[in-house]
Amino acid sequence: MSSTHVNADGTPVYTNHLANETSPYLRQHAHNPVDWYPWGSEALEQARTYGKPIHLSVGYYACHWCHILEKESFEDEATAKILNEHFVNIKVDREERPDIDKIYQVAQQMLTQRSGGWPLTMFLTHDDQRPFFGGTYFPKEPRFGLPAFKDILLRVAEYYRGHRDDLRKQNEALMAAFAQLEPAPAADDTELTDEPIKACRAQHARTFDTHFGGFGGAPKFPHPQSLERLLRDWRATVRAPEPDLQALYMATFTLRRMADGGIYDQLRGGFCRYSVDAQWMIPHFEKMLYDNGALLAVYAGAALASGDAAYARVAAETAAWVMDEMQSPQGGYYSSLDADSEGHEGKFYVWDREAVRAALTPDEFAAFAMRYGLDRPANFEGAWHLHVAAALEDVARQSNHEPAATEALIAGASAKLLALRAQRVRPARDDKVLASWNGLMIRGMAIAARALGNERLEQSATRALDFVRGTLWRDGRLLATCMDGRAHLGAYLDDYAYLADAVLELQQVRFRAEELRFAQQLAEVMLTRFQDSAGGGFYFTSDDHETLIHRSRTFADDATPAGNGIAAKVLLRLGYLLGEPRYLAAAERTLRAAWPALSRYPQAHVSLVTALEELLDPAETVILRGEARTIEGWRQELAPLYAPRRLVLAIPDQTPELPPALAEKTSRAATVAYVCRGSTCSAPIDSLGALTEQLRAGDGA
Repeated sequence: MSSTHVNADGTPVYTNHLANETSPYLRQHAHNPVDWYPWGSEALEQARTYGKPIHLSVGYYACHWCHILEKESFEDEATAKILNEHFVNIKVDREERPDIDKIYQVAQQMLTQRSGGWPLTMFLTHDDQRPFFGGTYFPKEPRFGLPAFKDILLRVAEYYRGHRDDLRKQNEALMAAFAQLEPAPAADDTELTDEPIKACRAQHARTFDTHFGGFGGAPKFPHPQSLERLLRDWRATVRAPEPDLQALYMATFTLRRMADGGIYDQLRGGFCRYSVDAQWMIPHFEKMLYDNGALLAVYAGAALASGDAAYARVAAETAAWVMDEMQSPQGGYYSSLDADSEGHEGKFYVWDREAVRAALTPDEFAAFAMRYGLDRPANFEGAWHLHVAAALEDVARQSNHEPAATEALIAGASAKLLALRAQRVRPARDDKVLASWNGLMIRGMAIAARALGNERLEQSATRALDFVRGTLWRDGRLLATCMDGRAHLGAYLDDYAYLADAVLELQQVRFRAEELRFAQQLAEVMLTRFQDSAGGGFYFTSDDHETLIHRSRTFADDATPAGNGIAAKVLLRLGYLLGEPRYLAAAERTLRAAWPALSRYPQAHVSLVTALEELLDPAETVILRGEARTIEGWRQELAPLYAPRRLVLAIPDQTPELPPALAEKTSRAATVAYVCRGSTCSAPIDSLGALTEQLRAGDGA
């Protein structure tokens, strides 16, 4: 949000220390009257020199309540005066600095016994950055049962001046609590069993919403990791006497209801962050890259698992939206679209019924209105937000048209309304490129490219990976973020793990030895820089990262999968593929480190549940060797099969510089396949028919 304080010549009255940052979120605040600093040595030294407590404010570009807090308080000169007089003010983009956000979110929950969120408001000691008070959004004036922000600021400043010794004692207790967050790992002789896998499946069933799909009530989040987990649960039982059809139903019913709901952009494709209601009707309108990368993968998987073209359509539409609106000319994927436009949440997306009527023919309006709920009462602040309100067959029957003609009417209406919507003021886009979120989208594009047989998606994923390797990979290490050509900040565990996972998925569409080497390089950095050699698993930050008050090692998923879970799965797959026992041992140590939490709360650790599944029953790897055109034909024959626990790599003859474990699997002058499970591989199979027969015979993929 731009500043309201401008001179007569249009230049800003205020400019603070955020003006040269790469984060669009930080730059939004560069002309606030608040004397903001980015997190760094300059701000921390200011606090130490003047003995002022730190006011830490964490948010992100697409955050609706962050915008409100800025407009109410950070643009307010009276509030800014208090902040500047009594505090050193640090603004953090949680997407660029998830390390800082993770620490202080946990601290806020410990201090207040309330859930966290954004904007996050924390107050830290001046000399060691330990938190002593905090919350999330505070209003300018008392409301929502919350005190006014200015009153809080004055009380905090006064308390800090008079009670520093008391705060020291509180801080020691808080740091002791941080130290106890991570339980001891499972003993070396503890048997890792499939109990968490079965318990996770049972917990999903208990929390499943049988009316609207999803898990739990409002607000309702997509939980793509859970949906992918349920598809895998079903797939593991397809040859059993009683396949787990309920798991397939829970996943596909949820996916269908989300795609019919307002959480999905019915005109353009792509998903919003979450639904404020249990019916998926009204979303929080921000669109995040990470949600759409994960959902793209799971819709593509559901299309293969079910054979239902509806899921393929949603995957194709979502991928098209990403490529058209969220991919930079250089190849990297942008981060998010704001929830707001023209200062109002959802304004870009909602409709006035009479305006829609005026834009369409009578037949188009009749069909479109029935299909998307415009024949019903307004559902969003006096306006209409589109959702599927009637089946296409019902619309056709009531309008006395054939289904194909009805579908054509609705498609024509949609195209007209999309053109009208394009003339509106668009939600702001966060154009920074994050390594981790690009990993999630590259993975989604690769899986969808394979499932849909769409070369354009593979090209998009390749361009993004090329951008990451060319811009964010420096001297054998990743950088976390890039904006306007400026890449900086040492990358986190998630960046390395998500990208390695994405590279492996992309190899299943087309094989490139240099990309496989890149995945191995990523794995090596995880082992040397992030691994907890004593307790097992991986820290979120590297061993040469800036020292913060706590070095976190998290195992639970949140809006994105746990880096430890993805790292463990990737290391298992790479370990068997490359014949590297160190990777396998590190993956097992990760699961042992997580075992106490994984055993108690498996539904909160879905990515680790999947890694556990592949530890106990290693993924199947199919290596195709031979002339490029022939093995590509074999690969395409296998691609339409839903086999989430199978890797298929088509490696042409003459591919240079293969790792030894792959180089030894030669074509022997004819096209052959090697089927490997764990460290055991079949003899070469020289016909596609024999290969498919063998895969069916041992089908647990």
